[in-house]
Amino acid sequence: MKWSKKERQPKLKEKIETDPFVTDDALADLFEVSVQTVRLDRLEMNIPEVRERIKHVAKKQYDTVKALPIDEVIGEIIDLDLDKHAISLMDIRSEHVFSRTGIARGHHVFAQANSLAVAVIDDDLALTASAEISFTKQIKEGDRVIAKARVSEIKEQRTLVEVASYVENELVFSGTFSMFRDEREESKK
Repeated sequence: MKWSKKERQPKLKEKIETDPFVTDDALADLFEVSVQTVRLDRLEMNIPEVRERIKHVAKKQYDTVKALPIDEVIGEIIDLDLDKHAISLMDIRSEHVFSRTGIARGHHVFAQANSLAVAVIDDDLALTASAEISFTKQIKEGDRVIAKARVSEIKEQRTLVEVASYVENELVFSGTFSMFRDEREESKK
């Protein structure tokens, strides 16, 4: 469907409000216009580019990572509520993919999910004891992987964290991580 500028701009704004991580490329595909047209529309409506929108969402983050230095987290954490849930995103670039196929190497996607499972733990020490994982779809260069972690169970020295990773709202990876917590921390609580 061909949209007029007057019809397109409110729809574009609505789409960005519901999904602040949507890229200009994805918007161009959705509205069947060029990326440049999307950029011009955003500029006219004073809507920042995706990086700035991500930073804005990240500023709303209330908790900080305890179990590892933030620079050791794979991907960019944009939401964190310790011992409850967390969200990170990672853009798949050329260094993440096999050169012949352009398909992402699984260990990068696993690393994003695993480090998010560590980061969501409200403890100074958290280690992965075991993980049950499943890759459900190929991920390619240029994809943005959004990983969502949810703490499903907290026991004495173990916490179960479920992570689901998506590309454009399609599940590409899921995992259940059993995490060790620092037993000294448990005795303090």
